[in-house]
Amino acid sequence: MSAKKEIGRYVMGDMYLSYWENEQHTVGMLLIPLETEKKVVEKNCALEPLVQLHVRGDKRTSFFGGGTTMACSASTKCMKLVSHEKQGDRIVTVLSDGAGRIVRHTVVWHEGLEAVRVFTDFTNDTGAPLTLEMLSSANIGGLTPFFEEDAPGALVIHRARSAWSAEGRISSNTAESLHLEPSWANHGLRVEKIGQKGSMPVRGYFPFGAVEDQKTGVIWAMQLACPSSWQLEFRRMDAGLAMMSGLADFDYGHWAKTLQPGETFRTPEAFLTVGCGSLDAVSQRLLTIQMENFAGKDRLPPVLFNEYCTTWGNPSEENLEKIVDCLRGKAIDYLVIDCGWYGRPGVAWSECNGDWIPNDAEMFPHGLRATVENIRKAGFLPGIWFEPETCGRLSYLAQNDELLLKRDGIVIDTNERRFLDMRLPKTQAYLEERVVSLLRDYGFAYVKIDYNDCIGVGCDGAESLGEGLRQNMEASQAFFRHLREAVPGLCMENCSSGGHRLEPSLMGLFDMASFSDAHECIEIPIIAANLQRMILPAQSQIWAVLHDTDSLRRLNYSLVNTLLGVMCLSGDIYSLNAEQWALVERAIAFYRDARGIILHGVSEFHENRGESWRHPQGWQAVCRTGPDGVLVTIHTFGGELPDSISLPVRASHVREVLCTEGNDLSLFNGTLTVRLKANFEAVAVLLR
Repeated sequence: MSAKKEIGRYVMGDMYLSYWENEQHTVGMLLIPLETEKKVVEKNCALEPLVQLHVRGDKRTSFFGGGTTMACSASTKCMKLVSHEKQGDRIVTVLSDGAGRIVRHTVVWHEGLEAVRVFTDFTNDTGAPLTLEMLSSANIGGLTPFFEEDAPGALVIHRARSAWSAEGRISSNTAESLHLEPSWANHGLRVEKIGQKGSMPVRGYFPFGAVEDQKTGVIWAMQLACPSSWQLEFRRMDAGLAMMSGLADFDYGHWAKTLQPGETFRTPEAFLTVGCGSLDAVSQRLLTIQMENFAGKDRLPPVLFNEYCTTWGNPSEENLEKIVDCLRGKAIDYLVIDCGWYGRPGVAWSECNGDWIPNDAEMFPHGLRATVENIRKAGFLPGIWFEPETCGRLSYLAQNDELLLKRDGIVIDTNERRFLDMRLPKTQAYLEERVVSLLRDYGFAYVKIDYNDCIGVGCDGAESLGEGLRQNMEASQAFFRHLREAVPGLCMENCSSGGHRLEPSLMGLFDMASFSDAHECIEIPIIAANLQRMILPAQSQIWAVLHDTDSLRRLNYSLVNTLLGVMCLSGDIYSLNAEQWALVERAIAFYRDARGIILHGVSEFHENRGESWRHPQGWQAVCRTGPDGVLVTIHTFGGELPDSISLPVRASHVREVLCTEGNDLSLFNGTLTVRLKANFEAVAVLLR
């Protein structure tokens, strides 16, 4: 361990950021809670570089790391400090190898944020082309700085798992159980790597990681804003643990980027925070950046009705007229037409998406436009479903190979989808004609953008498959930005077979997202609560599918689910009885009263629940505190239940209660006690 000196220190709200340089002119940084500054000790570890990178042709990673990481290569070691300065709301550190490779590391923060944005620019001033094979967005080491050595028993690694209809499960493991303790000789890289390869960035894991020092009570958390392949590493060789995120490198995601002389490449942004307390609290600090990027941060969340679970892919003129008549006068803002409105005779709607020609011949005898006007006349804002980046196997578009993504010269083809090359001007022109023009000309106020398969590691058209994927996703994002500009006032929903695209860069382009494809099952409240650590509840659209066969208890269970995010209704609305409709309307009114808390609050999670989500046992409660009150949502599951639960709340009065079992409750000295009556019931309480 060489001597080091501090070259910059900054107070960022309740965080303290310092930069350090060692005798080799390597630069690293330390981020800690301000209140723990005096607890920092001189740690017996090497200084972790600000940026990890690898340039093709340089000596690769040693210490048995090849194939597990591309960090710690000669490309990183040759980077030395050039300058370090504060520029407005950003801190910029410039590094160079002295031969034309220049790295610019930027940290951005301003008042009101509880996290920092971090990104890296690499400039090629060597006079010759070079190829990057790895470049980190954010890299922080020396964890934990509160112990001189490796802090046995102190460090826990947190990750957020995800699968179809099971998004957001927190996985927590000790550093020791993940083999992340150093060897007897501080030799041999230990690497725990997570990531995703393809065009569905939330698959297997969310781009999120955290390191907790249990003994000091400090957690470092990181989130990557990346719509394509990504990686997040926990890495260690000595007493200091490092956490790094960025694009999936060449070994992991076949990403390589060739830069001509004078060219610069910028990484995706990472969000980084540190705080004292629970993972629940610290993870929501990252959401302060998502809130800043959220287009709807100044509007209360709406109430939606999506007809999919009413017509099941048959949104005909007749069916939509029945829906409009049934919903007329209800406090619903948007009525969304889901898939199935397009097509041609003899071809199933699920096989011809991509042509986007309204099926007027079979479904809309007066034309789709007349149906949209009917929705507006009834007082609802009309919405419609598209999947613009793909096409079905029997669509006309699927036969136009020129517009489709290829790998090794062959069209990328799954059982049900082919994928558009979004980089092509011809593709953009096609989407302008078939998607943008229809939305604008028909007067749609809402669009649900879906994406239902993954292209895998990448595509042709760039210097590597991973770079082809990155460029294509960048072009998709440019299309989404254009869509918002071309159709003023358009509300946009991000869907990807539910939650496969719930990452920050895409969430920043949309008003909300489908939280999951779990739309009728009993695990909905578990998924919805877990997602409050990853995305804003005011962007998390949760469905309550209404069935005439539902008991009031089951109906209320579904309706209270939506209070964990944005309310969307669907289902058997034609045949609900008066008592069922009265409960639905009461829930809508309750939700409308709670929207300010959903938008601006911070959540605390309480539970006594087993591991299974499909067969849940026990109970959970979420207490969300906003500037104008507290929203409590309680769900019970199977198994034995306590007679009552008591929850800490920062409130003194009960405003409203939504339940069906006559649950007794009391509020005394900041403790809300609620009597539980049955399995699979829900109770919502609004307090001030």
